[in-house]
Amino acid sequence: MRISPPSNVEPLDSILPDEPLLMMGAGPVPIPARVAAANSIVINHLGDTMAQIIDQVKSMSSYVFQTNSSRILGVAGPGSAAMEMAVANLIEPGDRCLCVCNGFFSSRLAEMAERAQAQITRVIVEPGKSATLETVVQYLEQHKPKVLTLVQGETSNTVCNSELPAICQAAKEHNCIIIVDAVCTLSTMALHMDAWGIDAVITGGQKGLSSIPGVSLVAFSENAWQSINNRQTPMRHWCLDAKLADQFWYKKSYHYTAPVSGVLAIHEALRLICDETLESRFKRHLRSSLAFQAGVEAMGHTLYVEEEHRLNSVVGICVPDGIKKEDLLGTMSNRYRVEISGSFGANIVRVGQMGEQCRAHNIFRTLHALGATLSSMGAEVDVPAGVSALEKSLQKFDNDHDVGYTSLKAEHRADVVHSQTQLKTTA
Repeated sequence: MRISPPSNVEPLDSILPDEPLLMMGAGPVPIPARVAAANSIVINHLGDTMAQIIDQVKSMSSYVFQTNSSRILGVAGPGSAAMEMAVANLIEPGDRCLCVCNGFFSSRLAEMAERAQAQITRVIVEPGKSATLETVVQYLEQHKPKVLTLVQGETSNTVCNSELPAICQAAKEHNCIIIVDAVCTLSTMALHMDAWGIDAVITGGQKGLSSIPGVSLVAFSENAWQSINNRQTPMRHWCLDAKLADQFWYKKSYHYTAPVSGVLAIHEALRLICDETLESRFKRHLRSSLAFQAGVEAMGHTLYVEEEHRLNSVVGICVPDGIKKEDLLGTMSNRYRVEISGSFGANIVRVGQMGEQCRAHNIFRTLHALGATLSSMGAEVDVPAGVSALEKSLQKFDNDHDVGYTSLKAEHRADVVHSQTQLKTTA
């Protein structure tokens, strides 16, 4: 029997919306025009031009990861593929692995380690809280693991492990190999791979880097690479074998056909980050996220995570009683052409603050769409107060641009809380 071609296939032009959606969820994020243009190009994946591009990607990645590592590898796959490359290469059957679990993606690292046949101990963190140094140290002393896995920012529930530097230092003192997921945080907030003693840092292209989904990066420390070279058991993966990937990324040899267009896209994304500089980029992200958070609270709504545990790269907002999360997301998308994300269990919606999302026109549009949608669904909301607080927050941040970065957040938040109180009193 011959199978005929389907007759109901429509061209993309008739499927995609006339007006593009503003992508303000937890990823993917909008991409700059230069990144989109690079993604439309195909070249020889083993030619001299590609070799030059790969060298520049590695050089720029060293800056973004803040590492002198000689082993930064690209992965043809999502951030989860980079996660699995790190886990599968650094864990052997029977290894003790301590996994800090405070959400969906940190738990995914634990699942991957379990599939690599490690002896897993999970540190289950209270919902909405970040891991504490004291707790992790207790587990390190008790279980003496070879490997520690944790996330910097838990995308699923918008928690930030703010004690990450101290936890890494403690783990290093216990001779641990440290794997950190920085998929939603790399280039949006400080991460110093070498200074903090991290052995493997994972990121995806589609979040903080403002590139396309499907091409990811993982950086290995010299200590991690030595562990890979000294591995006693054979690697079960082929595509994710770091030593095979090294053939392409450092020896200009064939591994598999590289995702050429995606590598070109991530080259342009990294170049734009280098041009902006990390310091300026961190401040832009903090400015935008704090302003958006101030707007949400001034509208009369609650942020899911308390400030001391809160991730700024992805903001969690509690859904009011009587409102269906799915209806809220659908109305924002269909009526206002703004798309935000649902959640992995908690009754929240999530708004991304990564890369190109962190532009004033994007957060104003998103805040208005959120407030107007909630109002149309019967929730009590003060959209003008929210927009006013957002604007005041942006101005306050700009006026404080010369304040030290580490103290800027606390001082800014205190002033915004005062402004919100004044707004509500006036109302």
